[in-house]
Amino acid sequence: MALDTQPRPTACLALADGTLFYGHGFGATGETTAELCFNTAMTGYQEIMTDPSYAGQVVTFTFPHIGNVGVNADDDETADPVAEGMVVKWDPTEPSNWRATENLAHWLASRGRIAIGGVDTRRLTRAIRQQGAPHVALAHDPQGNFDIAALVARARGFPGLVGLDLARDVTCAQSYRWDEMRWAWPEGYTRQAEPRFKVVAIDYGAKRNILRCLASVGCDVTVLPATATTDEVLAHAPDGLFLSNGPGDPAATGTYAVPMIREILDQSDMPLFGICLGHQMLALALGAKTVKMNHGHHGANHPVKDLETGKVEITSMNHGFAVDSQSLPEGVLETHVSLFDGSNCGIRLSDRPVYSVQYHPEASPGPQDSFYLFERFAREMEKRA
Repeated sequence: MALDTQPRPTACLALADGTLFYGHGFGATGETTAELCFNTAMTGYQEIMTDPSYAGQVVTFTFPHIGNVGVNADDDETADPVAEGMVVKWDPTEPSNWRATENLAHWLASRGRIAIGGVDTRRLTRAIRQQGAPHVALAHDPQGNFDIAALVARARGFPGLVGLDLARDVTCAQSYRWDEMRWAWPEGYTRQAEPRFKVVAIDYGAKRNILRCLASVGCDVTVLPATATTDEVLAHAPDGLFLSNGPGDPAATGTYAVPMIREILDQSDMPLFGICLGHQMLALALGAKTVKMNHGHHGANHPVKDLETGKVEITSMNHGFAVDSQSLPEGVLETHVSLFDGSNCGIRLSDRPVYSVQYHPEASPGPQDSFYLFERFAREMEKRA
């Protein structure tokens, strides 16, 4: 009688509808529940895992070569991984890159994040696209012992992201200054020694490279928590206000963020620039609405059309909610749309330097087509000076 030589699965991904995916666990052991999304980027898995916008989500990577360049501290977008876990096609190999200081599996394990390899990610991605982002339970047990009924029940019990304010969980505890600029060869990261503009950045889950981009166009950046008040913002006498990216339901975060933004718009004519959740916060403050998407946009290859110039930009995206373009009030112009599905990707006020985009122009990871938005922000502050 032939012996079964197939290795026993050490990880299990259970969807709320009862669908199961088995594979090889790596990283931390244990269980976690989350919403499941997929990301189509070919690079930047470390930046994706440390992007605060992925709070409450497990990320399926459609590109199979995940882990091959290892990890290093320079590529973290925040101090530790924020995404709940990761799903990959192939088990990570030993890193082959001169910048690597640690391999992916050890990095995840030391930071309490679960991962599963050996999964048919094409099948899983099709399921997400067809059925919407599912609620899942992800378990890693080196002995391969899983209570399937309990895992499915945990997935079904996950409350979901609708109505959930996650910005409070990932925002900074107190204000701080930022002057580090974008990475450049051969110096690496350098400091902004001669800033021209004072900018207050509201941290709904800000990525470090966004702050670096602001510093690189001449900004002296003061970062404030998501719950910052109008008085706290204006106390810094800023030349401009920036609204960062972040996770969760924008309507939930908007209960405290929107009143502040409206007061700033009423009391000041300073330029205002928002990205991702910051875009949605601005839209809500201007009277628009947001909606939950079927499976969201997550990747570094999303084409966006600038309706005012006709230019098409390849962008990086990460959002599961979108601004409803049909709800934009008079005086608020739609400036950018996704060429994948026509969803809103940018707005501006018709008569003031107030604008925002849904995508990520900081290119970490992703293309640099949209860096001009930071330069535009600097030009608007320069005009006001």
